[in-house]
Order: sequence, then structure tokens, then C-alpha cells
Amino acid sequence: MNEIRLRALEPEDLDVLYAIENDLDLWSVGYTTVPYSRYLLHDYIANSQCDIYADRQVRLVVEMEDGSDVVGIVDITDFEPRHNRAELGLVVRKKYRNMGFGGSVVRKMIDYSREVIHLHQLYVVIDSNNTSCIDLFKNYGFKESHCLEDWLYDGEKYRKAVFLTLFL
Repeated sequence: MNEIRLRALEPEDLDVLYAIENDLDLWSVGYTTVPYSRYLLHDYIANSQCDIYADRQVRLVVEMEDGSDVVGIVDITDFEPRHNRAELGLVVRKKYRNMGFGGSVVRKMIDYSREVIHLHQLYVVIDSNNTSCIDLFKNYGFKESHCLEDWLYDGEKYRKAVFLTLFL
């Protein structure tokens, strides 16, 4: 398994964040509907309080353990403090996919969610056709709880998504 480290976003991450947020291939599996400008992303990096209670999310950079390159971005979003649950989102850059980095990130985020922010539950919503991603989360204990019919729209057709949960 490839080892990674997680860290806060830095101004130097602007180009990578810009590329990920504006990758049209990712829009159909997320909530993005318009391009993000560099200005807006710079403002996001500068003004994020890095406090899950204030921001209702935590966004971290996934980088190689030696700091040589950014592997991707991971988010804990839709944080619900009353019920101690949140959604986990992960983007691994194309050149690092299928190399074991996803598993390293999921493992670290489970530990972080349990030990640092004391969540009771993590969940993911994944396109039902993305079986490798579904299998990745199942390998770390996530259980499929239900199917979301017509949940994702790619501009041409609606697709099912799978809702998986992990109780910490």
C-alpha cells in the first residue's frame, strides 16, 4: 500500500485544486455545476477556518509521504454535529489511480474521523457503476445501506448511486 500524508490546503495547492474542481469528468459524480475561478478558490483557501464546526467540512490535501506530489483531495462534508455524522469524499488524481493510494486515504480518514473529530458515522454516495470505488469502501467496512434511484445526472441521463455507511 502506498503511504501518504494528509495536510491542510496551502496557497501553493491552487493549481491542483483548480484542476480537480474544474475536471468535467468529476462533475457528474459530485455537486459542481459551474466552473470555479482561481480567484474563488484562492479566497476559499485563504478564508477557510479549518474548523469542522465553523466550516461544516474539512478539506485536506493527500500527498506522497515524502511531500513530492499531490495525490488528491479528501473531504469530510455535510458534517452534522448533533448526530455526529458526515459524508466522506475522495478524489485521486488520474495518474495515481489504481495504485493503492485510495485505500491509504480511506484508512487515515476513518482513524481521523474516529479519533480526532469523534464521529459516530461516515457515509459515501457512489455511482453504482463505479464498482472499484464501491469495493474500496467495502474493504474498509462500509456497508451498502440502500440504492438511490436517479440520484446522479450527467447532463444526458440519470444514474443510480449507492449509499454506504460505516459506524465508527
